[in-house]
Formats: sequence, structure tokens, C-alpha cells
Amino acid sequence: MTNKQVIVVGGGAAGMMAAICAAEREADVTLLEPNERLGKKLNITGKGRCNLTNDADMATLMANIPQNGKFLYSAFSHFDGRDAMVFFEKLGVPLKTERGNRVFPVSDRAFDVSAALERRLKQQKVCLLRQRCTKLLVHDSLIWGVNTQEQSIAADAVILATGGISYPATGSTGDGYRLAQDCGHTITPLRGSLVPLRAAGCEALQGLSLKNIRVNVFENGKKIYTDFGEMLFTHFGVSGPLILSASAHMRAFDQKSYSLEIDLKPALDEESLDKRLLSDFERYANYDFSNALHDLLPKKFITPMVSASKIDPHKKVHDITREERRQLLHLFKHWPVKILAPMPVETAIVTSGGIKISEINPKTMESKIVKGLYFAGEMIDVDAYTGGFNLQIAWATGRLAGQAAAENNERRKGVETD
Repeated sequence: MTNKQVIVVGGGAAGMMAAICAAEREADVTLLEPNERLGKKLNITGKGRCNLTNDADMATLMANIPQNGKFLYSAFSHFDGRDAMVFFEKLGVPLKTERGNRVFPVSDRAFDVSAALERRLKQQKVCLLRQRCTKLLVHDSLIWGVNTQEQSIAADAVILATGGISYPATGSTGDGYRLAQDCGHTITPLRGSLVPLRAAGCEALQGLSLKNIRVNVFENGKKIYTDFGEMLFTHFGVSGPLILSASAHMRAFDQKSYSLEIDLKPALDEESLDKRLLSDFERYANYDFSNALHDLLPKKFITPMVSASKIDPHKKVHDITREERRQLLHLFKHWPVKILAPMPVETAIVTSGGIKISEINPKTMESKIVKGLYFAGEMIDVDAYTGGFNLQIAWATGRLAGQAAAENNERRKGVETD
């Protein structure tokens, strides 16, 4: 009997993993990727450093998948973050673990991760075609192959791993959703996750980057998330690592309102910060209030802070009342930002929504509608918080789909397809 013929559509993280794992199970694998290079989106993750997984146990993995996490239980049971670390170390990528158990290549180069995957693809003799899949060939609810712009290719199994619709410049154009929909699959609403946020009243702070601050997220006035790190004020609102993480918790803009509070001095409790304010006020007792905050705030933040405090900017510091100081203290610990909406999905790191999970077998990633059709990665309706969890979804689902496709027992017997 000849080897199973497997086609993988999409040469990103999930697609490369699927192709490698299918080939390791002795399938003849063809990888379709129209981009000039593989792993284009992978190469820009983590600011080019590639946070490729999280050194986490199963409970932690599941806790960081807010969207349909239970669906991934089987995939993670077979291949968790620690398995991914072993996999990449064996491919010759030395790894290191940073804050929050985030795992990076020691080199801090995402290209080292994609290059290692490409080497493994070549070792496994995966055939790479720089062609775009235009149609899935299906007959009697059974996959028979694909059409590209140049040819028809027969296959025993096809794995769709085309990514979402975020960062379209990397090739994430949504083709996979159309291909899946054409053969009967449901696509749940698509939106951005890990996305910058539109916010009110940030114009004066545009371009200011804040480090070592804490952000609290409120949904209808109730605190739902907190994190520590860095963020950036922009012309449209707020961005940066803290904001991208926070955005993943804001999932109902059509039904609920969201706001942030920034703790500008998280290392100091209110009592300690008040002592610091008193010390500075003593030093600058004869200064105008607007000239007394340079030791505590970036220059760009002073005018907005003075304005929000409602203290006369020309008032001498020694005349500031205790109540005015308490109001200033509150602003330092609870700077308010009203969130208006997420930025468009094209600006997001990952896409939330996708192939409906009830139409996929979680133990194999095979379609329940079309035999021999499999899914992997971002195009499935699952997404995670930051910290390497989204790439872990790609590795785990890609591996499961690749292995299952290689072991697929449905053989094609010469049926003509249009």
C-alpha cells in the first residue's frame, strides 16, 4: 500500500507542525503556502523574539484559554507546553523561561524557531508548493484533494491551517474560513483578541510609554482583571503588552462597558505614596503646583495630571490642602481611562472566533462534516491570553491533526471531482 497523501494548507506555526507530524508518521506531505517564506506571522511574534509556549501544567494552560478551552483538553493532554519545549530543544533551539513562565529562544530570535521548523520539514521530505488553495475537493462528504490556482492535487487527507484574519499582511486573509464554509462548516463571529483599544481623552498623552505600572480592567464597574507591565498611549487610545493582555478579557462590547484604572506607582501603597508626596511638596513648597511633579511623573503626564486634579496649576505647593493632596494621590493610584472599542481585527495579534468547535472532533481535529478534513491553529474558534498560550494551541492542534491525518483510513478510489 502506498503512503497516505496529506495536504497541509498554510505554512504558519500550526501548518508547519501539522506537516512535520504527518511526515513523521510516514505520510507523503505537500505543504501549500503562497507567501515567499514560511512562518511569516511567527517571525514577528513577541516583537520578533517569539514567545513560543508557556512552561505550564494542564490546569494553567486551561485557565488561560477563555474561549472554548475544554475543546483543547485532548490536544494539550498529548502535547503541553513542556512537551513543546522538549520538541524545540530537540530541533536545536535552546530555550529560556522568563516572567510568567513565558518561553523564548535563548537567542531572542523568532527566525531561529521558524528556521528549525523549516529544517525539519526538509529532513522529512515535505514537498513545499508556493501555491494558494482555491477549493477543497469533496465528494459524498469525503475529501479528495484540493484545487490551487495552478493544478488539482489528490489527497487522502487535507489539513486547513490558514490562520485567522489578523495581520493580513502576513497572509492571514481568511481564505480558510471560506474554504471551510463552502463545504458546510459554520464560522462563528470573527473579532480581534489581543488588540489595541480605542479610548477617550488620551490625546495629550499620545506617544507616552509607561513601564512598571499596574492596569485594572473593569466591566460594568466590576474589576475583572489586573496585570503589571508596560503600555503605550497612542493617537487612538492605548496599546502595548498590558493593553493587549487586557483586551482578551473584553469580550462583550456590544453589551457591556469597559474602563481601565492605571496605578502609576504600584510599588508604593497609598500611605507610602502619600509620604513621598509630602516629601516632594516640602522640597518644592514655594513652587507653583504645576512645577512640583517632575520627580514623580514623565513630563508629558504632568499637564493632564494637574488638570485632572482640579488644583490651580499656579497655586503654591505650600497652600495645597490635605483634601487636594488626597485627590492627587487617588489619581496616581487610579488614573481612569474610558475604553470605547477594540481596534479593527486586522490590528489584532490573534483572531477570536472561527470554525465552530462542535463540528470538529477534539481528539483528532477532524471535521465531523467532511471525512478526511482536519483543522489546526487560529482558524478554530479558540483563543488564549498572552504568554505563549496561542502558539501552544497552534503546536498542539497542529500535531494532533498531522498525526491523525497520516493515520486516516479512508482511501480514495478514483472518483472524479470537478
